[in-house]
Amino acid sequence: MAAAVPVWSVDPRTGKQRERVADEATAADVDAAVRAAHEALPALADRTVRAAFLRAAAKRLEADGERIVATADAESALGEPRLTGELARTTGQLRAFADEVEEGGHLDVIIDHAAPDLTPPRPDLRRYKLPIGVVAVYAASNFPLAFSVPGGDTASALAAGCPVVVKAHPDHPATSALCGAALRAAAADSGLPEDVVRVVHGFEAGVELVRHPLVSAAGFTGSVKGGRALFDAAAARPRPIPFHGELGSLNPVVITREAVAERAEQIGEGLGASMTLGTGQFCVKPGLVFVPQGGDGDRMLDKLSGTLRATAPGHLLDDRMREAFLAGVAERSALERVEAPVVAGAGDDERTVRPGLFTIAAGALGEEHELLLEECFGPVTVVVRYADDAEIDTVLGRVPGSLTATVHLGSEEAAGAEGAASLVERLTALAGRVLVNGWPTGVAVAPAQHHGGPYPATTSTSTSVGATAIERWLRPVAFQDTPQALLPPELRDDNPLGLPRRVDGTRE
Repeated sequence: MAAAVPVWSVDPRTGKQRERVADEATAADVDAAVRAAHEALPALADRTVRAAFLRAAAKRLEADGERIVATADAESALGEPRLTGELARTTGQLRAFADEVEEGGHLDVIIDHAAPDLTPPRPDLRRYKLPIGVVAVYAASNFPLAFSVPGGDTASALAAGCPVVVKAHPDHPATSALCGAALRAAAADSGLPEDVVRVVHGFEAGVELVRHPLVSAAGFTGSVKGGRALFDAAAARPRPIPFHGELGSLNPVVITREAVAERAEQIGEGLGASMTLGTGQFCVKPGLVFVPQGGDGDRMLDKLSGTLRATAPGHLLDDRMREAFLAGVAERSALERVEAPVVAGAGDDERTVRPGLFTIAAGALGEEHELLLEECFGPVTVVVRYADDAEIDTVLGRVPGSLTATVHLGSEEAAGAEGAASLVERLTALAGRVLVNGWPTGVAVAPAQHHGGPYPATTSTSTSVGATAIERWLRPVAFQDTPQALLPPELRDDNPLGLPRRVDGTRE
């Protein structure tokens, strides 16, 4: 028998091991976790119980919040103020999904009564959505709460009625264990089997999980390389499954001449704050910024440069990410015609990094500069100096799909001046969220939110934030000419559950 592989909690500020949290899951461990979750599936059928469970989970996380935040900070170096806010976001997300479950709109009930006089005749058809089955969730490194064990993928899957097996991220195993225990205790509080949530650790566990025949869908937040490997594995199964992955995003920003003429310093300062937030480790960090040539653009860059120089060095989530950041900066620095007004790199010690900035003329951005159009995870951005709108359009034509795209407009442009609408339309083709005169860092949890985008931002058209994130874990089914006594309650004419629905084309 192979020796157990320990899972250690590591402090990124010192590089020292904090505690042994668990052992990496074997194939047998993963199989047991998935089978236990699968057996718990029927227990989640009651929407009232599910909603109570989600609220109980929020209360459990809050009750242990001080310890959870302290542990997450010790494992991520993100700071307790930031993590306290993230915990509030996480519990708010759970409660929002509880409200969604109780309201029932996610079931998307549609009833079309029989219409024999139509040509061709229409049978009685009734459609709603069912939980897809056990969901595998792959936790993110940069959000140890909101996109990890108790995060949006888990919350939305549970809200849909799907048990969850979470593959914990190696950067915060102790936080994952605490949060997993809180969710399992909340399940018991609600009269549910604790196995509606399971947590496993280890790289091989992640591979085994996506291949397990009882796993029906997966949600992932992480790198392009890791996410694409799991996406391919999900597609290569004898029975392929949906894989909703958030992989990588450049998040382009276009600053017009009018905008920079009106508020160059304000934009420069705002960009500096956005790109260094969380030491540049947000998935929506602005990574490619279009700035006009000329004096106003120079003023904006001067303010940005000053903001970056005044920003203290920070810690990245682990040594591997720090090494990748330094290597990425070095590769970009070596490219011809690329300048670095503020040099990103190692901080004052071997644990931190300092923010920086690259610039290049739009006309000089050749095929050999393709690296500048790829995400560099950490506090650095690329500024493209453009001469005219045609240069913007040419470079945008090479930008891959992103989670966000932003435009900063002048006051007359924002009021509808010619050209602004076409620029917004151009950016809409690239991203799932388009911002005007703002910064993409910060993703509000709201019903209308969309956190996704064309590949490689995500592998599907779905969102991982907001009420409609629940749709990823549901599958539609229609009943034709089925007697009332045999229909599920959700589809009966008397609507015993009081669900919102559309009947013969009319919303009720």
